[in-house]
Amino acid sequence: MQEYLQKIQEATEYIQKNSSISPDVGIILGTGLGGLATEINVKDEFSYTDLPHFPVSTVETHAGKLLLGTLGGKQVVAMQGRFHYYEGYSMKQITFPVRVMSKLGVKTLLISNAAGGMNPQFRRGDLMLIDDHINLLGDNPLIGPNLDEFGERFPDMSEPWSKKLIALAESIALEEKIKLQKGVFVAVSGPNLETRAEYRFLRGIGADVVGMSTVPENIVAVHCGMQVMGISVITDECFPDALKPVDIAEIIATANHAEPKLTLIMQRVIEQI
Repeated sequence: MQEYLQKIQEATEYIQKNSSISPDVGIILGTGLGGLATEINVKDEFSYTDLPHFPVSTVETHAGKLLLGTLGGKQVVAMQGRFHYYEGYSMKQITFPVRVMSKLGVKTLLISNAAGGMNPQFRRGDLMLIDDHINLLGDNPLIGPNLDEFGERFPDMSEPWSKKLIALAESIALEEKIKLQKGVFVAVSGPNLETRAEYRFLRGIGADVVGMSTVPENIVAVHCGMQVMGISVITDECFPDALKPVDIAEIIATANHAEPKLTLIMQRVIEQI
């Protein structure tokens, strides 16, 4: 564990040495959702391959860059591309950047992802605020010795997604006339998509959308004492009795189409934090 802490420190010091930005807000951009990066007044840009101990994104549409700059009047750090369990990374590798963000001073984390919609009231292209989540990844980033300098051994998860930020995002969506759903995100390992029986099971246990990310980052962010907000873009409809083969290109196209609405909400939330 001392080696892991040392790696966090080395990555943090590298960024601090090469950037004058002291971010208050962290952003994680998911599949097909890297466009918010164009709204950031980027001062410093790092490829993950150049950052000490950072994993490397292997998924198409994940640019693999860490951006530091300003957005909405705040200093921010943004991950343009994330890491997934199905890529073969450990939970500690997946959440390594969140630990580094915490050391850089981040207090608020905004997360986006592409997800499959299981709630029959949701449609492809909708945005959903994450109100709660279910972890079915079969692993947890906090397993092992506790990192006492970040948080306590047993972090409370009664409010993993900030009610204050959820209310703010809902208010902004109302002002901007953007349809914004709210519900429960369930994380599974992937990389295959789910069977009809699995969709029925996931819906039956209370999930509204399903994806392959986000929950590990949330758990570690909460452990670090951050306030977290998450928005899923529903890129396909996962209704068991009308299930059709999924086209990944269509998923990415749907995410790209919904991205301006996501970007507007995220930007205005950052302005008002």
